[in-house]
Amino acid sequence: MVTEENIILALKTVYDPEIPVDVYELGLIYEIKIKDQVVDILMTLTSPNCPVAESLPMEIEEAAASVEGVSEVNVELTFEPPFTSDMMSEEAKFELGMM
Repeated sequence: MVTEENIILALKTVYDPEIPVDVYELGLIYEIKIKDQVVDILMTLTSPNCPVAESLPMEIEEAAASVEGVSEVNVELTFEPPFTSDMMSEEAKFELGMM
């Protein structure tokens, strides 16, 4: 059975190449919806001009698709609301020396 927990664990293997924190803890994943074996992910980037704007969503898709039972992954990129450091988890802030 596909669970949000399993998807999150897979997403935590994907790191922003400029920041040594995974995309989930960084706060780039806004929403995960699972219906049957289809996973829909709403995400953002640290900025619209992010140098990995094309590759990072593909990495997210591949990571989620690697979860057993997933038949399809749809990744939607949004910039609303814009990313801010407030979206980062305490773990990410600690790792980056912000706490």
